[in-house]
Amino acid sequence: MASLNRHQLRQAAFQSVFGLAMNPDAQVEAVVQQVLDGDPEITWEDELPTDLLDMVNGIVDHQDEFDLTISEYLADGWTIDRLNLADVVLMRVAMYEVKYAETPAKIAVNEALQLAHDFTDDASRKFINGILNKALTPGE
Repeated sequence: MASLNRHQLRQAAFQSVFGLAMNPDAQVEAVVQQVLDGDPEITWEDELPTDLLDMVNGIVDHQDEFDLTISEYLADGWTIDRLNLADVVLMRVAMYEVKYAETPAKIAVNEALQLAHDFTDDASRKFINGILNKALTPGE
């Protein structure tokens, strides 16, 4: 059984939470398994990694809280429903890491932007950076 490095863990969590958002009736374990099976850089056998399952479940459990925080920083007239789903999920991952995994905000924001480089465009990266910096590093 191979272990995931922190970047792979974040990427698998992002992809799993995105998959669950697209298919809310899916089971967390099934989506996580599908994500791991579909990644050629990860060789996986046996049990699903507990840290990944904990992260995905934590993000899903606190999704409403994160969405409320994101909404506080949106321009007037904008709602979370109008945002690109990938952007929202990346911000949820970063917020979970800071609030519940004790990851320093700068690291969580930087990691979200690295993932955004693979899954979004320049405009989205700037948007994600702006929201996360306001939400996670107030007063800095």
